[in-house]
Amino acid sequence: MAVIDDVRALGAELERSYHAYVRGRLKFRVGHMVYVAFSLDESVMGFAFPKEERAALVAGNPRKFQMPSDSDLRFNWVHADLTVLEAAEARELVVDAWRMVVPAKVSRAYDLAHPAGPQ
Repeated sequence: MAVIDDVRALGAELERSYHAYVRGRLKFRVGHMVYVAFSLDESVMGFAFPKEERAALVAGNPRKFQMPSDSDLRFNWVHADLTVLEAAEARELVVDAWRMVVPAKVSRAYDLAHPAGPQ
C-alpha cells in the first residue's frame, strides 16, 4: 500500500517541481502545470497520463486505476487508488507524470542520474 509520504519527497526533488496546497489538497507542479494531485482523504492520486493510453490502463486494472471525473476527461489525467499501489509503483507514476511536463533534456538528465529509476 502506498501513502503520500512515499512520494512527497520525490515531488520536491524532481527538477523544476514543487509542492502546492490548493483547497487543502497536495499537488505537485512544474510552473503552473499540475502533474500529480491527491484527494483530500489522501486515498487517490491523480496524475498526468496520455489520454490515448488511459482507457487501456484502466481496463487492465480497474481496481487500481480509474478514469478522471467527466470534467477532467479533456486533460491528460487518470486516478490511482493508493491502497492498491505499491510504493515503488507510485514513485514510478510520479516520475512518468513529471516527464510529461518537463522538457525532454530535463527528463534525460534525470535518467542519467538515476539509472535504476526513482528510489
